[in-house]
Amino acid sequence: MSAAVLRVHVLQHAAFEGLGQIEPWLAQRGARVTATRLFEPAPHFPDVASLDFLIVLGGPMSVNDEAKLPWLAPEKRFIAEAVRGEKRVLGICLGAQLLANALAAPVQRNSHKEIGWFEVRGERSPTGMVQLPEVATVFHWHGETFDLPAGAVRLAESAGCKNQAFQLGPRVLALQFHLEMTPETVAGMVAHCGSELTERGLYIQSADELRGAPPERYARAQRLLGDVLDQLTHGCA
Repeated sequence: MSAAVLRVHVLQHAAFEGLGQIEPWLAQRGARVTATRLFEPAPHFPDVASLDFLIVLGGPMSVNDEAKLPWLAPEKRFIAEAVRGEKRVLGICLGAQLLANALAAPVQRNSHKEIGWFEVRGERSPTGMVQLPEVATVFHWHGETFDLPAGAVRLAESAGCKNQAFQLGPRVLALQFHLEMTPETVAGMVAHCGSELTERGLYIQSADELRGAPPERYARAQRLLGDVLDQLTHGCA
């Protein structure tokens, strides 16, 4: 790993789902950030040896859509290579499911869709792993869920979804929920995926509820995000 500059690579699946509040955290640390934008033609994956930290973002597709999206298979291989190479890896929402699937864990439809601001409950994790709060209100937008990969430790659950987060060793973290959201990214998701909000469900909020979150809710999520990133990348650069 570079001792001076944190080398970060981002896998982005939709133009409207970017780094959000991760971006200022990276900027404050002078990180060098590159990206593979899977929604552009002929996406390219870099040499895993050229990066310290891989961030796999969300998206509206399924990890099981390989027949329709031929880049999914090489993306999963790239993620698995980063894990084998002992890189820091963070998967968010779809990214968490991709990370689980790249490690041979199934991803399937959850019993409930979760779309909105709902609580997750952190579980006591072993020393050296990311510690999540006992309760936190965070943003969700998913209809599928992952099984835990072999050797992974579950870090959080919610009323609507058992597996909300897992960690594999000290370097690999998956979050089914979003801590990186800003009012702009929430509005973008509502604009592009709002048809899902017409469905009925215990854990589907309205567009107004999604967009109407108070500033302090974003501020709390940003503080938790910074704490999680600090824990995951401790000693990285």
